[in-house]
Amino acid sequence: MSCLFCGILDGSVAASVAYEDAATVAILDLRQPRAGHVLVIPRRHVETIFDLGEDDGAALMRTTVAIACAVREVFAPDGLNLWQSNGAAGGQEVPHVHVHVMPRWAGDGLLRIYPGHVGRADRDALDRQAARIRRAILG
Repeated sequence: MSCLFCGILDGSVAASVAYEDAATVAILDLRQPRAGHVLVIPRRHVETIFDLGEDDGAALMRTTVAIACAVREVFAPDGLNLWQSNGAAGGQEVPHVHVHVMPRWAGDGLLRIYPGHVGRADRDALDRQAARIRRAILG
């Protein structure tokens, strides 16, 4: 099978479904460092966020927000992370876009983003980066 999540969507792979609608499905991740780790996936196969259409992206985020609120209600975590990875360098393991909803508790040691101290960037450099991003969006 080329895509694990497509197998879940077509019923050939078992999954614990927390929610589904016409555009998305939310399943419990098999890896549960703490209870409540949910993956939200679009029904349409799209490998990365770069290929995700506006409607599918909106549906994915709508379901992600609903799942985050439900996870907070059910598990009462101290906090919550959302993450989405693209490509091998970004840590993507399944080639089907998805968002992780991970409940967090103080001191749980999960998801350390920075390996150590990261200094502040120069404002002029940040402004130049922002301008480049704006140009890419606006054309």
